[in-house]
Amino acid sequence: MNRRAPGRKGTHENPRSALNLRLVLATFGLVSCTALAVVTFWVGIPALGVVLAILAVIAAADLVVVGRRVIRRRRRGERHTLFE
Repeated sequence: MNRRAPGRKGTHENPRSALNLRLVLATFGLVSCTALAVVTFWVGIPALGVVLAILAVIAAADLVVVGRRVIRRRRRGERHTLFE
């Protein structure tokens, strides 16, 4: 049973993910965690700086993964809005 609401692209069995939104959020996380890590190292709180640097690395890895998925979708001819 593949019923879906009018205007929706995914179904309950085959949902669509918001990859572009995830890309924006990962970019924000990378920029903010990197900036805050630099500030905390500069102020003299290295433990918090290390935690923020680790979060920035995780956000960068997420950017790579999501970027590859978006590219794969576009190669298949799928186009999506930012907030699917």
